[in-house]
Amino acid sequence: MKILLLSTSETGTGAARSAYRLHQGLQGINVHSEMLVQAKQSDDRRVIGSPTSSGIAKAGVGLRLTLDHLPLKLYPKRDRTTCSPQWLPDTISSKVAQLAPDVINLHWINAGYLQIETIAKFNKPIVWTLHDMWAFTGGCHYSQDCDRYTASCGTCPQLHSSKDWDLSRWVWQRKAKAWKNLNLMIVTPSLWLGKCAKSSSLFQERRVEVIPYGLDTEKYRPIDRQVARELLNLPQDKCLVLFGALSATGDQRKGFHLLQPALQDLSKSGWQDRLELVIFGSSQPENPPDLGFKAHYLGTLNDDIALALVYSAADVFVAPSVQDNLANTVLEAIACGTPCVAFRIGGMPDMIEHQENGYLAQPYKTEDLVQGIAWVIENNERQKKLSERAREKAQQEFTLKIQARRYLSLFTEILAGSSTKNTNFEQLAVYWEEPEGKR
Repeated sequence: MKILLLSTSETGTGAARSAYRLHQGLQGINVHSEMLVQAKQSDDRRVIGSPTSSGIAKAGVGLRLTLDHLPLKLYPKRDRTTCSPQWLPDTISSKVAQLAPDVINLHWINAGYLQIETIAKFNKPIVWTLHDMWAFTGGCHYSQDCDRYTASCGTCPQLHSSKDWDLSRWVWQRKAKAWKNLNLMIVTPSLWLGKCAKSSSLFQERRVEVIPYGLDTEKYRPIDRQVARELLNLPQDKCLVLFGALSATGDQRKGFHLLQPALQDLSKSGWQDRLELVIFGSSQPENPPDLGFKAHYLGTLNDDIALALVYSAADVFVAPSVQDNLANTVLEAIACGTPCVAFRIGGMPDMIEHQENGYLAQPYKTEDLVQGIAWVIENNERQKKLSERAREKAQQEFTLKIQARRYLSLFTEILAGSSTKNTNFEQLAVYWEEPEGKR
């Protein structure tokens, strides 16, 4: 069996790293796996693409992204959220044909990499692993409060459009036309994203499977806290609250604007001299915001060992995202035995068991986020039990081997011609029937 994963890249973003981890997991169980990427950044010989070390290749990637975004210029008042029209022609179908895979596994294919219409040219069974909502929307990657993807988009709030026939409707129509007769199955890492995909107009008739991300739990494992702090030059005598994401303080979706007032309130409740903040994914700004505590900015970290050290150094990891799939940062944190506090949204309940390995706050209530942080760190014995359960959950549910075997089972089933069975639809159905506050 030969599997080909398509992804814009194999490192950098959370989606790219997740795809590459699956590629490694499949190889680990002796599946012939290759990746075809737009911009290759590793030295893995089974990753095929133009190296970003090449100036020409790097310029080409940047040009495609710029050109792909040209239609957005028609909407000068649009929100500065990620939107991908994916209209540029490409040569990917001929490359795929040369590699001759048995199954194609699509991942995050945006930034001008793959034209919507190209997917229909592959003539192979396709399993599409969704990392966000783009595949079933009119171009946005997260819909925020909009549910127009359940119909046919148009009048897009992120574009600030008042017309039914706008860019989002055009993108949606292209998808509906091009993908109508595809041999396509959808995989989502979280129950929440599975629910969204199944309720979308584009995928409501498709089979949807939920397979969580996996990670190397030998790389991401608890490291002695004192040693981790010493290596990172962090204080030994303080409670450390960790926050981190790609563009940690700049991406509105990651919730820094909610974390800041929460920390300020926590500072006023008696923790000011006992707690400090650690931030990765952002360098210290010229004019640092008032967070109520001393903050250590670690910049961007892509190295697994460095990340494992940071998680192990912290007493608690806070993920205040307002909309998210299955956050890699939370997976990595619990694998390192670090309890997590997050809002009860998206894929967070798939990873965080309320008051068992962390704390799920009521959505967007900063006072509950404060309570959750304090609840985790105020009792050493409790924090230790939360830590043990966090590590246990990662080993039970989120290893590379578990993920890879579930994908292999799916690929085998597809090639055997029995892909109509919906093996974990019941799990999704239970999730849909539960009230939001109980998930």
